This record gives sequence, structure tokens and C-alpha cells, in this order.
Amino acid sequence: MLWLALATLLEVTPANIPQGQVAQVKAPSAAESIRFNGRVLPLFSNSDGSKYGLVPVPALEPPGKKTIEVLNGAREVVERGILDVRDARFRTQNVTLGKAQTGLKPAPGEMETVAALRKTISPVRYWSEPFVVPTPGCLTSPYGVLRMHNGKPTGSYHSGVDQRGAEGVPIRAISEGVVRIVKKFNVHGDTVGIDHGQGVTSIYLHMSKFEASEGLQVKKGDIIGYVGTTGRSTAPHLHWGLNVHGIPVNPLQWMNLTECAPKPAAPKRKVKKKS
Repeated sequence: MLWLALATLLEVTPANIPQGQVAQVKAPSAAESIRFNGRVLPLFSNSDGSKYGLVPVPALEPPGKKTIEVLNGAREVVERGILDVRDARFRTQNVTLGKAQTGLKPAPGEMETVAALRKTISPVRYWSEPFVVPTPGCLTSPYGVLRMHNGKPTGSYHSGVDQRGAEGVPIRAISEGVVRIVKKFNVHGDTVGIDHGQGVTSIYLHMSKFEASEGLQVKKGDIIGYVGTTGRSTAPHLHWGLNVHGIPVNPLQWMNLTECAPKPAAPKRKVKKKS
């Protein structure tokens, strides 16, 4: 991507993004971190001596012009730039769940383990662009849709994407990384989580079978498991998510996924008139 300069010392790409996407920043060598919306995010070294980092914008971040501050080692502001956040216009989606799914409770430590993966910031950068699609199925539920369960608002949004897939279809790592989670969970189902380094992680849910182990270093495209319908799932599919510095972000910024064609409406039955 081309760097767009916002100031003498700070470069941001892109300078204008919708909710749920990520901006990349480039800063001088003296910079130690950046601050965005009250959060201090780390910077890492480039080969030319400059620093770079990622700024994730949450799906529910109000649109508008946001300030990015460059900080030195003493947490003093040495430069400021502007990131313009646009309304992503996320849709609403209803999911029909049976009693078996709605009654599921997280296993002990399940939610904490997933939250810890999202917040992982390893110093080594394993990931490289472009990311690969983890499974070939079309997109049944995109990132950011406001979720309803059985017609009732949940107050939450879809933090990942769902891809259509038959039971047993291979699931592949979207980029290089180290496997941090291989667990059988109640809600997430059989789950694999990967640390891609420097604040980027991915997670893959509802598997039928594992092909990875915790601590394994994987390459982009390696098989890590197989599509299933474990946990809170109504049919075989892959739900997976991409996180940057603990924030779920839209994978469609990093790869191309095609939405499934809508199901054709059932033909109307003709009513015979009585003679």
C-alpha cells in the first residue's frame, strides 16, 4: 500500500476508513508508541529505522475525524495526525437458534482464554500480506452485522465472518503464526487460535477435528482443522475472526470473500377458484 502523509513525521494508510478496519502508521525512529481513542498501541521497527504499527477501529466506533498521537519514550506527544472514520452501514441479521444452542453456557475459562488470545502482542511479526482464505465456502454472514437471535436483538454484532462449508472440509491458517489455542469449548466449539505476531491474531470455531497442536508454528495455508458444527452452531460452517490489538476487525480488508447468493423465494401456490 502507498503511504499517505498526514504530517511531517506521521504517515497513515489509509487516511479514511470505514468502521471495523485497520490503519497502518509509520513514524520516526524516536517514536515508541501511538495513542488512539485513549489506548496506547505499540510501534515496531522497520528495516529503514522508522517505526510502524496498526490502529484498529472498532465496529461500533462513532464516525468522524479521530486524532492519532505519536508518543516518545516519556509518553510525550511529538506529532498528531487525523484518521477519518466512515459509517460502514452494517446490516441487521436474524439467526434462528433451538433450545440446545440457546441453553449453552461457556466452559470454565472459555471466554477468558479467547479474550487472552485477542490481547496477545508478540514482538515477532510472523504475518505477511496477502492473507489466504481459510476455506473456499462463500460468505453466509459478514463481519459487523447487528445480531438478532430468534427475532430478538442481542445488543452485539458479528465479530467475525461465517463461511459455508461441508463437514470435513479443510481449514487453513490465513498467515504464518504460532498456534496458541487448540481446545474443545462449549459455545465456541472445537477451536483453534493463532498468534500472527505484533498484535494480530485469528481464531477458528466449530471444528469437527483438529490438525494442529498448541505451540506449533504454522505457515500460511497449512491445514489446522476441519469444518464442523460443534458448539453454538446450527449447521456445518466455519466461523472465524481476525483481531488486531484485542479489537475484532473486518477480514474483508485483508482478502476477498464472495457472499453467498440469496436463496430464491418459494413459488406462490396457485389457489384454484371454485366453479
